[in-house]
Amino acid sequence: MRTEKDKNIPYKVYLDESEMPTSWYNVRADMKTKPAPLLNPGTMEPMKAEELAGVFCEELIAQELDDDTRDYPIPQEILDFYKMYRPSPLVRAYWLEEKLQTPAKIYYKFEVTNTSGSHKLNSATAQAYYAKKQGLKGVTTETGAGQWGTALSMACAYLDLDCLVYMVKVSYEQKPFRREVMRTYGATVTASPSDTTEIGRKILAENPGTTGSLGCAISEAVEAELVRDGYKYVLGSVLNQVLLHQSVIGLETQTALRKIGVEPDIIIGCAGGGSNLGGLISPFMGEKLRGEKDYRFIAVEPASCPSFTRGQFAYDFADTGKVCPLAKMYTLGSGFIPSANHAGGLRYHGMSPILSQLYHDGYMEAVAVEQTSVFEAAELFARCEGILPAPESSHAIRVAIDEALKCKETGEEKTIVFGLTGTGYFDMVAYEQFNNGSMNDYIPTDEELAKYAATLPPQPAE
Repeated sequence: MRTEKDKNIPYKVYLDESEMPTSWYNVRADMKTKPAPLLNPGTMEPMKAEELAGVFCEELIAQELDDDTRDYPIPQEILDFYKMYRPSPLVRAYWLEEKLQTPAKIYYKFEVTNTSGSHKLNSATAQAYYAKKQGLKGVTTETGAGQWGTALSMACAYLDLDCLVYMVKVSYEQKPFRREVMRTYGATVTASPSDTTEIGRKILAENPGTTGSLGCAISEAVEAELVRDGYKYVLGSVLNQVLLHQSVIGLETQTALRKIGVEPDIIIGCAGGGSNLGGLISPFMGEKLRGEKDYRFIAVEPASCPSFTRGQFAYDFADTGKVCPLAKMYTLGSGFIPSANHAGGLRYHGMSPILSQLYHDGYMEAVAVEQTSVFEAAELFARCEGILPAPESSHAIRVAIDEALKCKETGEEKTIVFGLTGTGYFDMVAYEQFNNGSMNDYIPTDEELAKYAATLPPQPAE
């Protein structure tokens, strides 16, 4: 409801090009406890740059390992690419507020003003740029719902790089049009697990009917890179370097809020691997870590893949095939394959080491929500705000609505900010199932999670 007090606050806050961030912000520089280093699973020693060089681009390795540099200047070539779709608007959800009859003020950062339909292009552009700068022929990657694969295929087309994408099988089948967008941009897209890699064949032999997982797809993409000269592997979430690139989301949000004189109380993001959530909260988290401001941060994950809320904070393989380094994170176990829910981008067994450490240290909260309640929130939002949200983003919408309704009960006028980082136009099978009443909620049992937790690798001595 737009009150007299709000009459000078616009529906959308736009920044001009001169207000775009020119540096990425590295939240690790302000963390009191740094995220634990990646470990070599053979030696259990921290991975060195030369060991990572077989998989990643040189500049990205430097960013991955740097816990101290607070600000990374964004290369001009990347800034020029960003200007095709950035800065993105901050939107006040006046119609949703009115529908809820809440005193809360709800804002969302609208990250879908590009063909990839998500925030993923922020890091895809950077990673493709560094691959091209290193003189590579192409890159390999995995994708869940398809937003990351789409974004990377766009960046590679722009920079004339080959792009090989392993897409989680359930999403490959549910979202054929997302697959075709990738192919339109020149990517080769393979359903994972596949028979094109040794790891894929092994996974299929052990689980013939599997719908796949991000952990499976990562293993295949890494293997595909290792057997091809002139290729490197790139990842769309979880890694430190990805959260660094995605910090443009939070930096723009911070600037937009200051422009209208608004201070957020609660900042909410969906959480699968951590790129969207980490990108949105990083500069605000920096203020909290430095003791300058205080905010509530809420990570929202699917109840079917509850890494934060029911996982273990431990070293684990980042992939199902166990070819990647060990990362210390909240994890369900690298062998865990979630049910075939419709939030494909949130079907990963672990969480970003940065976000895992912040959660472990009590700087943010986590909530797990069921799929049907997520789609209830998505449809309410669509009817109020005129935007069809992706299932992933709808997790954040669900909890933003819940927090706004709490404000209705208490009368508190809190300001809520959440990330809307994907559109749902390739998710109509999911909306159809919800509208037909055939959508199910699957929540893993304690016994099921214990089985996978028991497979965690031996932990290093403290």
